[in-house]
Amino acid sequence: MANLSTLSRLLYSNSRLLIQAIQEKLKPFDLTYTQFLTLSVLWDEDGLFVNQIGDRLELDSGTLTPLLKKLEAQNYVMRIRSEEDERKVRIELTYPGKSLQSKVIQVMDDFSAEFDLLSESKLQDLNHSLQDLLDKLKSH
Repeated sequence: MANLSTLSRLLYSNSRLLIQAIQEKLKPFDLTYTQFLTLSVLWDEDGLFVNQIGDRLELDSGTLTPLLKKLEAQNYVMRIRSEEDERKVRIELTYPGKSLQSKVIQVMDDFSAEFDLLSESKLQDLNHSLQDLLDKLKSH
């Protein structure tokens, strides 16, 4: 039990402080943390449906819809209703949304370099371990 309790505490504390630090870095772009995560999903694969973005971020459409409307108002994304099923909405990056990627990624890379605590291979191992944990929790 102590190991799970320690892991839980460390994950919580690290994620809370990391999110706060990232939010500070995102202020010049007028982006929230969840907007950044949403854009990063689209930077990986543009033209996803809202439910696909939600699946990747573990967010429901009630959380995503207002967030996507804000990104659309900022001219970073376009929401396009499916002609086959108007309940489905595809999200595509606009030119400003695409060009924002290099600026934000540069700031995140610089921020990441400040920590330099993990080698690239250790960071990949940690990412894989956390993804495995997430997959197990989702299937539980």
